[in-house]
Formats: sequence, structure tokens, C-alpha cells
Amino acid sequence: MTSAICVGVIGGAFGVRGEVRLKSYCADPAAIADYGPLRTEDGATFAVTLQRPIKDGYAARLSGIATPEAAEALRGKRLFAPRDRLPALPDEEYYHADLIGLGVVGPGGAMLGRVLAVVNHGADDLLEIAPEGGGETVLLPFTRKAVPTVDLAAGRIVADPPDGIFPGSGDDG
Repeated sequence: MTSAICVGVIGGAFGVRGEVRLKSYCADPAAIADYGPLRTEDGATFAVTLQRPIKDGYAARLSGIATPEAAEALRGKRLFAPRDRLPALPDEEYYHADLIGLGVVGPGGAMLGRVLAVVNHGADDLLEIAPEGGGETVLLPFTRKAVPTVDLAAGRIVADPPDGIFPGSGDDG
């Protein structure tokens, strides 16, 4: 089965005709309707028809959803598109889903950990990494300096983390 990418989330019912409030995570927000049918994590599948733009998203129709109650029951459900339906990205741009699970090695090749998530708290993206030896997760800036190489084919990231960011590395005390 093809991997899937989260392309949006349902914000709940919108209006009285079974429409939903839909937030798109796509670079072109309206493109979310082009990648369907979309699937939720629990396996429900929906064709998406955008009705009109609204604050922070779209009023949309989902196939099989005809009442406000059915629409509201979908609140918070994330919508996924098969990876192969999404556009190719330019060099050095990545879908978050392509980074999650990659091994992270230091400049000398020592395993540092594995990417758990890509987060953004307002500035640059950060890679949340589970350290190889266990312990609390580490946030590594996803910048050219801290992450000089992403090798999707090899399933790894070469990182040059700041001293002390990983347990037992650098001068952390």
C-alpha cells in the first residue's frame, strides 16, 4: 500500500446541510479536493467538494455526509491522500511524512536517533528525534547547518547538531 500524507483536517460541521469546515495543509489550499478520495486514520473514505472559502479554510461537502450531526462527528479527523497523488517537490524540499522514521547519524556516522515528528513553533521546522540511547526526545533545527544531508533513498539524515544537544555528546555540563 502506498504511504499517505496528511493533507487536511475536518474542523466540524458548518451550517445545517451536512457541510464540514475543512482546513487544508496543501501549498495550494484548494488542491486538497484534487487528491481524493481522501481517507481518515480509521479507514473512512470521502470524495471532497469545496463549496466556498471561509475563515481558516473551506466549507466542503464530503461524500456520504448529509446531516450536521454526521459532519460534527468527524470533527478533528485528519484526511490523508496517497503519496503518489501529490506533486513532486523541488530539490531539498520534503513532505514531513518522508522524514518521519529516518535514522539520524552524526558527521562520523554514529547513530544519534530516529525522527519521530517534524514540528514548527513559529520559526523554522524542528526535527523531533528519539535518541538512540533512550531518554527524552531532542529537537534539532531543520536547517542546512544542523542537517547538511537528507538521503531519502538510504533512509537517513546526516546531522551536525550543536554540542550537547544529544545525551552524551559535546559539553553538556
